[in-house]
Amino acid sequence: MGKKTADRRVNDSEAYAIGNMFRISPQKLGLVAGMIQGKKAEAALNDLTFSRKRIALDVKKVLESAIANAENNHGLDVDQLVVAEASVGKKMVMRRFRPRARGRVGKILKPFSRIRIVVREVEESA
Repeated sequence: MGKKTADRRVNDSEAYAIGNMFRISPQKLGLVAGMIQGKKAEAALNDLTFSRKRIALDVKKVLESAIANAENNHGLDVDQLVVAEASVGKKMVMRRFRPRARGRVGKILKPFSRIRIVVREVEESA
């Protein structure tokens, strides 16, 4: 008698994970997301491990979560996973102010971002 299960938001051969509230601008996070999009999951993990970007380790955690979701929840083969989509969005912006000369104020914006990584199982072509 419980609640009806929600419809899947992705295909049967896909799984995803979402990372929220990363303290970085969406533009900088988008550079890291673009770096892994379209690659095999193992190659993307290697790229994130050895990347010099600060946010790369957090993105790696989200990618590992998407891979684990694909394996445990949907029964997909880990060796055939490809990063199908890595989309970045804005969350909130903290606003801070810094006093400036002659009674003025300087606005400081501290943006937060989110990332959604979708992995897809692809068949190997001979």
